[in-house]
Amino acid sequence: MYLYHFYDARSGPFKSLTQISPEEADDVLGRIKTERPESMCAARDADYVEKRKNCEAILRKEFAAKGGVMEISSPHYMVVEFSPWLSTWYEQSEYIKIPIEEFDLKTVSFTYGDSMPTFSDRVNDGKEYRKKVYMYDEIVKLIEKYGLPQDWNDDGKFGPERYIEAHVWSDSTINKYIKR
Repeated sequence: MYLYHFYDARSGPFKSLTQISPEEADDVLGRIKTERPESMCAARDADYVEKRKNCEAILRKEFAAKGGVMEISSPHYMVVEFSPWLSTWYEQSEYIKIPIEEFDLKTVSFTYGDSMPTFSDRVNDGKEYRKKVYMYDEIVKLIEKYGLPQDWNDDGKFGPERYIEAHVWSDSTINKYIKR
């Protein structure tokens, strides 16, 4: 299994709007809307950062309840295996691919689908993987049961799950892949 991180080549990998002040995040989003209007990120609404922070609070609480280890306050976002849809999000799309074996699995949580719709009150379809955070062994069992969303729902026709999101709560492996 590989974890992928998609990003715009002009910005670089593993940038997080929730690790900077709200004012800085607003400034970054404003520049993206102006300088990269064709990117998916340019379509984010004004309260995106607040929604993301609320979602991260849920992820943190649920991951802690499962015994997860959080070395950083805001996770690095990745996905399980290649996502054709995510590869179109950025005007100058790039990705980093890291084997799962390189991570301390106690520092990685997963949601079956993007965490925002997974925990949204607007998504109430009764699927067993909604509103849940998974450890590695649990997500492997879910993949065995349902497959990878990008294989059966890359176009989003069957719901919001288009990939499995991984939340890396440590810098140690990530730092090996960031060119300074």
